[in-house]
Amino acid sequence: MQTLAFEITTTFVDDAVALAGGAGRIIIQILSSPVERLANACDVAGVLPRRRALRQALQQTFQQTARRQRWPQLSWRNCLFPLRGLRDLT
Repeated sequence: MQTLAFEITTTFVDDAVALAGGAGRIIIQILSSPVERLANACDVAGVLPRRRALRQALQQTFQQTARRQRWPQLSWRNCLFPLRGLRDLT
């Protein structure tokens, strides 16, 4: 009986964490979309597409390494610093 209660509690907590993470990601995307549109409009030299391609390549490499070594993914970094790619425009 104690195991069933623990499983239900764990499942509920995991679902609540996933829901909060998804909601946070949606809010960050909504708030940063005007800034991203402005950055894309001001990007004359084409710096942002190169940065995105480099970031995707690094993420794929990290994910492959994480699968081999079983490291947890650090997706909270993307949520905390949504505007970090704009530092190249200065």
